[in-house]
Amino acid sequence: MKKFLYALLILSISVLCAGAFAADEPIYNSQNPAPFHIGIVTGTVSQSEDDLRGAELIMKMYGETSNGGMITHVTYPDNFPSEQETTISQITGLADDPLMKVIVVNQAVLGTTEAFRRVREKRPDILLLAGEPQEDPTVITEAADVVVHVDNVGRGYTIPLGAQKMGAKTFVHISFPRHMSIEMLSLRRAIMEEACKDLGIKFVFETAPDPTSDVGVAGAQQYILQNMSVWIERYGKDAAFFCTNDSHTEPLLKRIAEVGGCFVEADLPSPLMGYPGALGIDLSNEKGDWAAILKKVEDAVIAAGGKDRMGTWAYSTGYTASAGLAEYGKRYVEGKITNKMGNAQALREIRECFDLFCPGQQWKFSYYTDALTGVKNPKFLLFMQDTYIFGKGYLHLTDVEIPEKYYLIHQQ
Repeated sequence: MKKFLYALLILSISVLCAGAFAADEPIYNSQNPAPFHIGIVTGTVSQSEDDLRGAELIMKMYGETSNGGMITHVTYPDNFPSEQETTISQITGLADDPLMKVIVVNQAVLGTTEAFRRVREKRPDILLLAGEPQEDPTVITEAADVVVHVDNVGRGYTIPLGAQKMGAKTFVHISFPRHMSIEMLSLRRAIMEEACKDLGIKFVFETAPDPTSDVGVAGAQQYILQNMSVWIERYGKDAAFFCTNDSHTEPLLKRIAEVGGCFVEADLPSPLMGYPGALGIDLSNEKGDWAAILKKVEDAVIAAGGKDRMGTWAYSTGYTASAGLAEYGKRYVEGKITNKMGNAQALREIRECFDLFCPGQQWKFSYYTDALTGVKNPKFLLFMQDTYIFGKGYLHLTDVEIPEKYYLIHQQ
């Protein structure tokens, strides 16, 4: 049922988006084939559904290459840490298509850098774009042309600040060793811990099973379901909870609604991230209207007792990144992207591609700066939306001036 409802959402969203393109975008098919191809690589439904649905949206807009369209979509395996060669093969295989001009990987899991290097060796003409990389910024940007990532430097401060605004006394960060070996996630944890100290909030770290381990997604989710009651009893109902993994989000939200605690936003925030499954929300009648989706999720959260305690971003991060990066690549090949990365105009150009899939939402884009060297990385872009708390409204965290000290914190 969840897959069916999601398919209805994507179909209706693609119809809405197609309307914006109808005047000047040709329809590609076997009779009128696309002049070039774009490959999109995402995780599966079980690991990163929003990323996959964004790829499906852009594929519906511009057509599948198998039928003369522009988009080829493939997935990497759920157990990608131990199946890196399969991931690399999926990515590099796209370069065998002589019409392939853009490859997007979102999320850019382990193996993406090596795959991009191999693609670059045989096809230097292909534009390589990465979303949410799980490899260090200096590593992935050696191979990729453009990388986008949620602003985990800024959010390392704004998420605890949001928790404070919601009345939290304790901030519980839930993760596992593989995620804590990723530079941006480790850095965010370090910033969160420092921010909590400055804001007068107790910081706690709890470990949960990795969904890519032997216990799988089901086992990892069951662990969260079983332990949330224990954690609420230990840390109190005024504790804020944050997890670094998509699979953990649904059971976390389910228990928060049932037993207490608060939740500022997900690792990759979205009203579709965890809430429909946690609260049994049927979104089949919302016809891809994000405002209506947000409202229906809000009604369900309030009915479940989560008013003022649970939040999100109004638009899905993974969904927008998959579609937005593909649109950026399309415009680049067509010569509509005129500026090189590294300045304000480049930020505006990529923001316009994101805006296409979330009209009216305010994005905050910036460049990643290495805390050790102080050097801005012109290929690595950070972005964030404001946080929306159900029953309360926006927290206006994108308006907050983040203290410079947090940008100078090193990863632990």
